Amino acid sequence: MTTVNPYIYFNGNCEAAFNFYSAVFRTEITYMERYKNAPNAHRHLFKEADEKIMHATLPISTETCLMGADNSAAYNQSIEYSNFSLIINADSKEETDRLFNELAEDGEIKVALNMTFWGAYFGICTDQFGITWKVTSRSEE
Repeated sequence: MTTVNPYIYFNGNCEAAFNFYSAVFRTEITYMERYKNAPNAHRHLFKEADEKIMHATLPISTETCLMGADNSAAYNQSIEYSNFSLIINADSKEETDRLFNELAEDGEIKVALNMTFWGAYFGICTDQFGITWKVTSRSEE
């Protein structure tokens, strides 16, 4: 089976974001590596970012992992998140409510959870790290 997993770059707060997502999705971070652990031959590339995250993995389900890094800190560049959003298909209205409300905490609700004309319970929020989430479930669930 082919899978697609999101990889998000953060502006120096990847660890905080992944700790937040770990709590929201109620799963454990399985891998988190810092730039300081890069092999010596490559250390010069990341000397300003020793404590920042080089790679993190958070399994969300059997098929899906959320992955990310503080790449912008290592390369001294800013990241804008305006060109994508992540969508969560929850198993129930209750799980949709929980995920949406936890992700929106200290963030911004763009579209409040509501029944849609296409038969889904759906909302959009931007979390405190600037990531846009679309959270949905089918109306009959």
